[in-house]
Amino acid sequence: MSSSGSETKKRVLVPIADYCEEIETTCITDVLTRFGAEVVVASVKSGGELVCKMSRGIKVMADIPIEEATGQEWDLIALPGGMPGAEHLRDCSVLISLLEKQKAEGKLYAAICASPAVVFASKGLIGEGGTSYPAEGFRKTMAAPVDDDVVVQDNVITSQGPGTALKFGITLGQLLYGAEKAKTVADGLLV
Repeated sequence: MSSSGSETKKRVLVPIADYCEEIETTCITDVLTRFGAEVVVASVKSGGELVCKMSRGIKVMADIPIEEATGQEWDLIALPGGMPGAEHLRDCSVLISLLEKQKAEGKLYAAICASPAVVFASKGLIGEGGTSYPAEGFRKTMAAPVDDDVVVQDNVITSQGPGTALKFGITLGQLLYGAEKAKTVADGLLV
């Protein structure tokens, strides 16, 4: 797919589960759509169920079940956090396989809030120096975590939580589309 110009539209997968954090989910999907990305939300629920009840009770309908994301190419896979949503993401073998493929191919993958610790650290998808929600239970699972709002380590991006979600989305967009486009989007969001 191409956007109206000659620039190729970037493809972004946003996996969700029951009890993922809705602010983070919305910031990732909304901000990257503003950049021009094709954002696909995938439910990790069993049986192809698309509707997920988020951490504060808001229901979000995914575009596809996660199984349909396999065999496709993604420029970025970005995980929201929330508990126990992050545990549901961690326990989805299809998602973990997709993330391992991103890592092996040097493609971008990202997580915010609980997901850097619960998903990435537990599955060997992150080294030292990432960030997560600053709770001791999460931080102790990570190697040398830092307190920055957003951390970019080669092709792995992590962030702290709902309050850093817009900055996380802008950073992801900048990595996909460049600094000039990021400034335009950030200015439009009054960030």
